[in-house]
Amino acid sequence: MHEPAGRESATDQQVRFSVLGPVAASVGGSPLGLKGPRHRAVVARLLIARRRVVPVTHLVDDLWEEPPAGAVGAVQTFVADLRRILEPSRPPRAAPRLLVTTGPGYALLATDVDAWEFESLVTSDIPSALALWHGPAYADFAGSPWAAAERSRLAELRLQAVERLAAQHVSSGRAAEVVPDLDAHVTAHPWREEGWRLLALALYRSGRQADALSVLRQARSMLADQLGLDPGPQLRQLETDILAQDARLDSSGLWTRTAEVYDRTVAVGSRARLESTVGLLRTLALTGGLRAAQDHRVAAATAAEEFGDPALTARVIGAYDVPAIWTRSDDPVQAQQIVAAAEHTLAVLPDIPAARCRLLATVALEMRGTRSPRGPAAAFAAESLARSLGDPGLLAFALNARFMQSCTSAGLSPRRDAIGTELISLGTRHDLTAFTVLGHLIRLQARSAVGDFLTASTHADAADTLAAQHELPLVGVFTRWYRAMLSRSPNAYHEAAARLAGTGMPGVEHGLLPLALFSLSHQADPAADWGPYRPWIEPFLLLDNGDRSAARDALHAAPEPPADLLYEFLTCLQIIAAQQLSPDLLPDLRARIAPAAGELAGAGSGLVYLGTVNDYLR
Repeated sequence: MHEPAGRESATDQQVRFSVLGPVAASVGGSPLGLKGPRHRAVVARLLIARRRVVPVTHLVDDLWEEPPAGAVGAVQTFVADLRRILEPSRPPRAAPRLLVTTGPGYALLATDVDAWEFESLVTSDIPSALALWHGPAYADFAGSPWAAAERSRLAELRLQAVERLAAQHVSSGRAAEVVPDLDAHVTAHPWREEGWRLLALALYRSGRQADALSVLRQARSMLADQLGLDPGPQLRQLETDILAQDARLDSSGLWTRTAEVYDRTVAVGSRARLESTVGLLRTLALTGGLRAAQDHRVAAATAAEEFGDPALTARVIGAYDVPAIWTRSDDPVQAQQIVAAAEHTLAVLPDIPAARCRLLATVALEMRGTRSPRGPAAAFAAESLARSLGDPGLLAFALNARFMQSCTSAGLSPRRDAIGTELISLGTRHDLTAFTVLGHLIRLQARSAVGDFLTASTHADAADTLAAQHELPLVGVFTRWYRAMLSRSPNAYHEAAARLAGTGMPGVEHGLLPLALFSLSHQADPAADWGPYRPWIEPFLLLDNGDRSAARDALHAAPEPPADLLYEFLTCLQIIAAQQLSPDLLPDLRARIAPAAGELAGAGSGLVYLGTVNDYLR
């Protein structure tokens, strides 16, 4: 077990580690002297491990090509020096709280690392993320094999971020501004075809058609002469479109002109502008701006209610039919506000079946993870209305609501599998791509529940293919976590968590990584932020501290897990704790989980699992 981690310095300020450039540490902006290169190497190697233990033998092998006779003692000296630097006022015999000894090696329980911040920001604020870089990652260790993979990974993330930011500027009418930066980018990284494509597109949109074609010819020549390759399909298509002066190439100008006309034509505060805004929020949520879209939903509903027209309010609330895959709310307070507005509108709405169906589906979706009978009732009512109306879009929305209310007890993965199958069929027949993707993700989860990873993986691949074709970036969050679950690798889980950070899905993100790591090691990290899962992990933390009585009390205090995709996982956690602390609870706990016999405990989430349910029924 990790030793408890508290504040990391005598100043009660967090130690900030910098690796996007030379490896360094600071407190409150003041640098901490890390002594010589091998001291910095120890810090770097432990940071790459991301709070996991690195055995001393591995550190010895990494620090020396041919370790000297006293290498282990030298590493111990480096660690002792670093502890004095990082925690200067720690009492002489007090346990370290930052650089800790665990089993056969050491772990650095850092929480503030510029590379980790970069990974969190890069999905939401690219300029701020790029501003963190001050040179190549782990610049001091460019020739060290142990740093090579992490340096390459971070460098690739940075280049992708540079290109995504440039693409945003090109799409928003600022093409001429980014031409110099893109020119420098392709000069420094001539093998990146996306850089050449963006440069040519920026030149074309800046009125420099001849220069754009010249850049594409330069890219073609470079690829052929240096690598013996032809340009990829995107570069070839761009050249064709430029020669044909295809109208699609001026899409940013079209957007700008249309927005200007809209602003002049449609009155501020009008019904039309309100309904258009909701449509934009839906698109924003689907294409990666989920948090921003959610932040404005309540305001839109409130604005609609001010018109005193229940039909308008129903359209505004019900138009946000964004497919949802996770059965825990990202913002419970906002969800309650949306439900209240929807219920109030239902009470005064005239007989408009389609509007009523959308409001009922919204109620069921927003009540996900709760134990209120209203959620399932609203979902069934929405589905019944949708089927009677014969509207495929409404039915897809209602089926999503049914899915969100399909975790009220253990063992309901077959029901979810059927919903996913119908969504795939419905979405494919009626060109409802986002719901087709939802169906694939639901089936990924349902087949994972029964250990059918072959079928689950085909659905992961199908979801990724559609997401790439239709610009649905959040899909990759779930497929990445699924593949991390398959690998059973801590590294893969850490990488998946980095992808999840900043996506605007706190209901998924908060507490999931430590839960995933616990599923691998059955060790509860006391320094981790367990988020909403704390009540079910608390008995293990107290037991590890030797407080058996408090652990038993915490076990008895833990409620029945919420009605979400981790119901089986959390119930099995309670069974593990009860086996050690309070066997009298086992009959009731096993009765709860019995309907899921034969399934994996938690694999219905498609993200984590804790062995088979049968293991906990014995």
